[in-house]
Amino acid sequence: MATEAAAGGASGGASDGGGAGSLAFVTMTVGDLRLALPMSSVHAVIRPPELVRIPLGPPGLEGLAHWHGDAVPVLDLAMALGRDGGSPDTRETRVVLVGHRGQPVGLRVDAMAGILRSDPGRIDPVAAEDGGLDPAMLDGLLRDGPATILKPDVLIDRQFGDLGETDRAATAGGLIGGFGRFAGPGNDRSAGGKAAGGIDRLALLVFEVAGQEFALPVERVREVLPAPREIARMARSRAHLLGVMSVRDRLLPLVGLRALFGLDGVREQEAGGQAAGGQALGRRVVVVRPGQGQAPVGVLVDEVREILRLDPAQIDPVPPFLAREPEFEDLDGIARADGGRRLVSVLSAGRLFRHGAAIGADGERDGMEPARPADAGSTGGMAERFVVFSLAGAEYGLPVAAVREVLRRPDSITPLPNAPDFVSGVLTLRGEVLPLIDQRRLLHLPAAGGAAPGLARGRVVVVGRDGADAARVGLLVDGLSGLVTIPAERIGPAPAVSAAQRRLIRRVATLVPREPELAGQGAGGGARLILLMDAESLLDMDRLAGLLVTQQ
Repeated sequence: MATEAAAGGASGGASDGGGAGSLAFVTMTVGDLRLALPMSSVHAVIRPPELVRIPLGPPGLEGLAHWHGDAVPVLDLAMALGRDGGSPDTRETRVVLVGHRGQPVGLRVDAMAGILRSDPGRIDPVAAEDGGLDPAMLDGLLRDGPATILKPDVLIDRQFGDLGETDRAATAGGLIGGFGRFAGPGNDRSAGGKAAGGIDRLALLVFEVAGQEFALPVERVREVLPAPREIARMARSRAHLLGVMSVRDRLLPLVGLRALFGLDGVREQEAGGQAAGGQALGRRVVVVRPGQGQAPVGVLVDEVREILRLDPAQIDPVPPFLAREPEFEDLDGIARADGGRRLVSVLSAGRLFRHGAAIGADGERDGMEPARPADAGSTGGMAERFVVFSLAGAEYGLPVAAVREVLRRPDSITPLPNAPDFVSGVLTLRGEVLPLIDQRRLLHLPAAGGAAPGLARGRVVVVGRDGADAARVGLLVDGLSGLVTIPAERIGPAPAVSAAQRRLIRRVATLVPREPELAGQGAGGGARLILLMDAESLLDMDRLAGLLVTQQ
């Protein structure tokens, strides 16, 4: 039977086309093996989808795919059977989706052979030597194939292991708690970023435009989106009013800082490369909610750099001589970062509204309500905000409340003797010593080469908890994608593939193509999958180290 016919038959489920009491099977080839799966266990047969690698999984796990709103783990069936895998895709390669303990799992095969129906009397028992496969994973031999019947649940359970570990409560303290004694008087301890001296630090999202740094208060930033490939221009608008983009069926006005501040000159440079999709290459739109009752405004930027928490005393007003100039009226002040070695212009969210209003934003009924904290037992109309970062070609997210700041990767790191191998060293931040976790080592991802593009934009995501057991840790990542507000209905449990993964990555966000401003990351218009990490697990490194030892 042709491959496409097999795929169509598998997708439709079992039929009654055979004789009374006959059993239906989907058959496929993997190397020199001809295998069969019960039709009742097969959900669909699809062409190889785009995959996002999920860390801490078994060797045969190729990654996560998006299918009908689910994040589906995909296994290389050859490797799961103990054979050589990793062969490149061909025109015949397919992924067979089977049900496993309430979640779909994909099995990558070399080709589909067809659909076969057989009487139970024509199914022989499997001998230990048949095909060199473990008989515990096999359910018989079809004489009419011939084909070996797999037990998909046994095969998948062997790959994913015993996940009972994930249901046990995490222990407190651990290695990370030991770093608390190094904390100095400048520690940032409260939920709002309040230091021991009672200073409320202001969180700023820092971004770059034409080689210069600007910032906006994080509390005013609704989300950070990929730049659109096309911008609808508005007639007779001023140079810095670029036009509008569509966000969830509403129009978002766009302001260009290059033209607004006279950086590299003219309006055409804001739209340069637009026809070829250049607008989407690396650029971001920072969505700002100026104030109560005001519609959001998008600010087109070249790159999102970091999140800083600064003492308000480090933000100076614009000098009076400059404040009289029109181009400086959109600034709230100038921040002195890195001991005054960097000057960052802090934009006024309120005055940016004036620019968006000139394009005709439509007030509160814009479909972009502020995110509210999501209750564990409620999903209707709720959303959560995440700091999203990139690592080895995949995207990960941490709740905004858990992220203290995002810094540039330091040029040098002080090593820490006798630490777990995923602790690269320590970094001093305002008198506090932070352990730095190499996320690639932690998640068993390939090491980045010296010329890897991610290293040039490398960042340190500072995660922390507050209270009596306050602690901080820095995560070394490839780059910062920005802030993303994700509706609760787009967040689900992550597929359980190992105890370590289930503890670190408990949820996954699936952002589908009909939300183009969110899903534009995927090639070919595919869904965007964001692996959501558990901040508390990252802070408990003793427990984490024990899980990772068993994973290797």
